[in-house]
Amino acid sequence: MTNPHRHKLFGGEVDWFTIILWLLLCIIGWFNIHAAVFDPDNPELFNMNTNYGKQSIYIFSAMVLAVTILIVDAKFYSSVSPILYVITILLLIAVLIIGRNVGGNQAWIPIGSFRLQPSEFAKLATCLLLGRYLSTQSTKNPNLGTLLTGASIVLLPVMLVLLQPDTGSALAFFALVFVFYREGYISGPWMLFGALCIMLFVLTLAFNQWVIISVIAVVCALGIYYFRKRRKAITSLIIFFVISTAYVFCVDFVYENVLQSHQRNRIDVILGKIDDPRGQGYNLNQSMIAIGSGQFWGKGYLQGTQTKYNFVPEQSTDFIFCTIGEEWGFVGSMVVISLYLTLLLRIVNIAERQRTAFARIYAYGVASILFFHFAINIGMTIGIVPIIGIPLPFISYGGSSLWSFTILLFIMLKFDANKKGIV
Repeated sequence: MTNPHRHKLFGGEVDWFTIILWLLLCIIGWFNIHAAVFDPDNPELFNMNTNYGKQSIYIFSAMVLAVTILIVDAKFYSSVSPILYVITILLLIAVLIIGRNVGGNQAWIPIGSFRLQPSEFAKLATCLLLGRYLSTQSTKNPNLGTLLTGASIVLLPVMLVLLQPDTGSALAFFALVFVFYREGYISGPWMLFGALCIMLFVLTLAFNQWVIISVIAVVCALGIYYFRKRRKAITSLIIFFVISTAYVFCVDFVYENVLQSHQRNRIDVILGKIDDPRGQGYNLNQSMIAIGSGQFWGKGYLQGTQTKYNFVPEQSTDFIFCTIGEEWGFVGSMVVISLYLTLLLRIVNIAERQRTAFARIYAYGVASILFFHFAINIGMTIGIVPIIGIPLPFISYGGSSLWSFTILLFIMLKFDANKKGIV
C-alpha cells in the first residue's frame, strides 16, 4: 500500500509530511523574527533593510537548495563527503585567521554583507563522512579501532571550533554519540556511565564534595551488604567508589581551570550560586520574564513588551523562543515544541526504514544534531541548562544555520526517496 505521506517526485518517493513540518518551522521563525526586531518605520515582511526581510531571502534560497538536493543523484552525497569534510576543515582553519569576531567568538567569515559560519556546515560534513565511514564497517563486528577512527572524524572539527572559541557549537558535535550507540559501538552501560559522570559533575558543583562522596559511600556500602556473597560485585562496587571519589575531587580543578569565566558564571546562575539579575544573570532573567509574561494564550502578535523594548539580548537568534513564549503563550510554545518532536520522531522513523547502513547512520546523525539544538536552545531560555549560544533550527535568524539545517534534512529525504541504494 502506498504511504499517503510519500509521493513520487525527483526520481523517488519524497516524504512530504517532513517537508511540510520543515516549511511550517521556517514560516514560524520568519514571523517571530519579524516580531522580535519589528521596526515601525519598515513594517513590511519583505523589507530588505531589516532582519526579517533578509530572512525571507534566506528561506527562499533554502527552498532552492532543497529542490536542488532532491534533484541530484543520491550517490553523489556519499562520493563527495570526504571532499566536503576537507573543505569545512579548511574553512574552520581559515576562520581563525581571517574570521570576524562577534560576541567574543571568531566564528564568521565576512562575504560582503553576509557572514558565513563554517561550524554550521561542519556538522553536515561530519555527519556525511561519519555515515560513509561507519557504513563501510557495517559488515564487521563493532570494534575499538573503528570507534576511535569514527570519534576522530567528530573530534577534529570540535577542536577547531573550540579554538574560536564557540563552546556551544562544539558541544553539538557530541550529540553524535547517539549514532555510535545505535550502531553498537557504545553499549548501554557506557551511555549510563556517561550520564552518571554528567550528573556527578553537576551535583558536585551544586553541593559540597564531601556530601557527594558520603552519599556515594552509603550507596556502595548498601550494595556491598546486598551482594555480600558475590565477590565480583563487591570488588566492582569498591572500584566504583574509588573512581567516583577521584572524579569528584577533579571536578573543581576542571571547573576552575578548563572552563572560561563567563561559562562558569552561566553555570553558577543556573545552580543559584549567583543571584545577579542585572549582571551575570541578566539574559536568563529577562528570558524567563518574557516567556512567563505570555501566560496561557500569549500577548498577541507584535504585542510583546519584553520583545518590543529589547529587554532580551539576541532575541531574533539564540533567544527567539522568548518571542514565541511571550506573544504566543503556553499554547503557542507547545505547538512549536510539538512540531519539533513530531519532526524528530519522523526522522527516527525514516532512519529505521532505510535499506542501506549509510542512509540509516546519516539519518540518525541528523536526528542527533537537531535534537541537541532543539533541547539546549529551549532549555537555556527557560533556565534548565547554561546559556551556550546556539540557534533554534529553522526558526532563529541567520542564513548559515538555516541553510546548513536545510541541507542536512533534505539530503536525508533524498536518501529516503532513493530506492536503488546509496552505497
